[in-house]
Amino acid sequence: MAYQEISALKQVFISKTRVKLLQVFLSNPGRIFYVRELVRAIGEQINAVRAELSRMEKAGMLFSESRANRKFYGFRKDYIFNDELLRLVAKTTSLGGNIIHEKGKLGKVKLSMLAASFMKRRPVGPTDVDLLIVGEIVLPQLASLVKEAENDVGREINYTVMTEEEFNFRKRRRDPFVTSILEKPRVMLIGDEDELIR
Repeated sequence: MAYQEISALKQVFISKTRVKLLQVFLSNPGRIFYVRELVRAIGEQINAVRAELSRMEKAGMLFSESRANRKFYGFRKDYIFNDELLRLVAKTTSLGGNIIHEKGKLGKVKLSMLAASFMKRRPVGPTDVDLLIVGEIVLPQLASLVKEAENDVGREINYTVMTEEEFNFRKRRRDPFVTSILEKPRVMLIGDEDELIR
């Protein structure tokens, strides 16, 4: 691995404060925060947060702007590792993190994926699916996790549950609903992506 690649990766994960800040920024794409708001959100000292924000801005992760005597920070969409970090955060926080953590209580989960549009908080249409789960699922347990995540994201989450048999049947038949899910960018939470699209 070239020195530049190692150096770029070292800039990503250098402290606990940075990890917490990344979770806040990437769980709220497009939103800007002022310093005290971030201090409250992550529970770290203000000086540590200020220093980390400055380092993240120098590394090209963040942009800043001043408004009414306050400095606001936002995550840069053009940051080189934006998509990769978004995937990591999707698997460790909110709905994605809870599905992975609660996998055993959800039944026999074969495959689970989140739509990239959901992670990026893009507007969705009535037929768009945010979450697909394939397997023998304990529906009340899943509904509880989805409800909790809906409170976090401030909108209804569209999710679909199928047995493995139904999913494979519909995939073989090139069912338009299943095909539309598989054609869109996603993050695999559980299972193998090759198996999902095979």
